[in-house]
Amino acid sequence: MGKDVIIACDFAGAEQTYAFLEKFGDKRPFVKIGMELFYAAGPSIVTKLKERGHKVFLDLKLHDIPNTVRKSMAVLSGLGADMVNLHAAGTIDMMKAALEGLTRPDGTRPLLIAVTQLTSTSQERMENDLLIKEPIDQVVLHYANNAKIAGLDGVVCSPLEAGKVHERCGSEFFTVTPGVRFADGDVGDQVRVTTPEKAKEIGSDYIVVGRPITAAEDPLAAYERCMKEFVD
Repeated sequence: MGKDVIIACDFAGAEQTYAFLEKFGDKRPFVKIGMELFYAAGPSIVTKLKERGHKVFLDLKLHDIPNTVRKSMAVLSGLGADMVNLHAAGTIDMMKAALEGLTRPDGTRPLLIAVTQLTSTSQERMENDLLIKEPIDQVVLHYANNAKIAGLDGVVCSPLEAGKVHERCGSEFFTVTPGVRFADGDVGDQVRVTTPEKAKEIGSDYIVVGRPITAAEDPLAAYERCMKEFVD
């Protein structure tokens, strides 16, 4: 599995997304479709981007009772996304049910990863809002280990935690890490962040980059900078 940069296409609709991706010429970057775009454009946005040659990470973060998640994943599996996710906080049983639903009759399925803690979550917020008192890095590792027990392929975590996840869960259990900003950029509303170069050093397998690319004056140049710092 090679490293890759995933562009977070957090746009309000399909046409805005297509217009943005046209700036990349014949390049077909790996893209993330989050809730805003999926809800605005509908499931067809996944199939259309796949037809255009993009790999797609469908970032809907499912979290419900196991049976509901199983049935929902069966629907999402038919869209052709390359990667989907859920919240590890939904328990091991929910993650196992998701895996069952995601697996097609021929045995194939998208990659399934679990969100440990959002990169907007700090230790203080976790303790005060969620009443979780353990250190956040221990919580992330516990959730990651639960995801591995459930049979998932990897987790979403802060790049600051990627190396520790590999130590606990093995090198083949991959990490997808948002919260990546250029050294000279704005961190926005995320609190556990690092640079593409540092994420590579720590052990991230995929980095998810949004505004540093989508809001850049030259998105292609920003993307190529990310690729150079993280992949090359």
